[in-house]
Amino acid sequence: MKAKVMVLATGGTIAGGSESQISGAYTSATMGIDRILEALPPLHHVVDIEGEQIANVGSQDMDWGIWFKLLERIETLAQQEAIKGFVITHGTDSMEESAYFLHLTLKTSKPVVLVGAMRNGSSMSADGPLNLYNAVAVALNKESVGKGVLVVMDDEIHCAREVVKTHTSSVHAFCSPNCGKIGSIYYGKVHFYMQSLRKHTLQSDLGLEKIQELPKVVVIYTHVDCKVSLLENAIINGAKGIVVAGMGNGNPGSALLNAMGKAVKEGVVVVRASRTGGGLVSSTEVDDAKYGFITPDNLNPQKARVLLQLALLKTKDVAKIQEFFHTH
Repeated sequence: MKAKVMVLATGGTIAGGSESQISGAYTSATMGIDRILEALPPLHHVVDIEGEQIANVGSQDMDWGIWFKLLERIETLAQQEAIKGFVITHGTDSMEESAYFLHLTLKTSKPVVLVGAMRNGSSMSADGPLNLYNAVAVALNKESVGKGVLVVMDDEIHCAREVVKTHTSSVHAFCSPNCGKIGSIYYGKVHFYMQSLRKHTLQSDLGLEKIQELPKVVVIYTHVDCKVSLLENAIINGAKGIVVAGMGNGNPGSALLNAMGKAVKEGVVVVRASRTGGGLVSSTEVDDAKYGFITPDNLNPQKARVLLQLALLKTKDVAKIQEFFHTH
């Protein structure tokens, strides 16, 4: 029996098209999974590839409803012995958040690989077909088993926890700024060099016992003359948690710092992250224990939000949530 890879489509630039090969203007999520798979070379002698349309949106419109559909579908299909791995075609804008959500919640050791494109399918030198071919190869590779959710873009393999989109248009838009890529792939030839030591998938403490709405968590991006009203309005509008993307080592202005401390006393969980894009947030300039803040380790604000949403389904205990950030 040949191995099978399931390709679950959600839209994005890899499913997009344009009227011109040499224009940056295009519309994402215009092609269905059947059209996307047509770009692959014949692989029938090696693997059965089956496609399924989960959604068809630009990933700026990704939401937790689609996340739950992916989660449920993968966990159902993973029970089939013939299916050796999964590929999710996804827009690049929110790919890192979707990948990390699945990394924390999926209960399978089978490879799950997110892939996208920076150039639409009609573009000259479109990168989607080769990215997809490489993603299928990674999903089939035995060394991918147990490594959690992966992202394959531009000949590189990244761990979902580490990967970040860092460029608006370059085909080399994805990197892992803190720890580096975990492998590379060249025309289907897979090479792994490392793997994450943090909890994920089967070892994760943040898996969902049932599908339920995620708590409202807001990210506040600080800047010069950042107003306290941004935080206050988030609380008024029902935020259960707030991630503050502070300057430098996660530093908010003094007025915002005091408002963050007040929010904690009112029962809101506050994570003090950094807007810099890399590095560990440490309690060197802010006494986090005094204020009751959580630090996100080296997670960026958008990924800290994903983890906090899942953590709030388990507990509101600050010490326990801090432990989640240090172990996942």
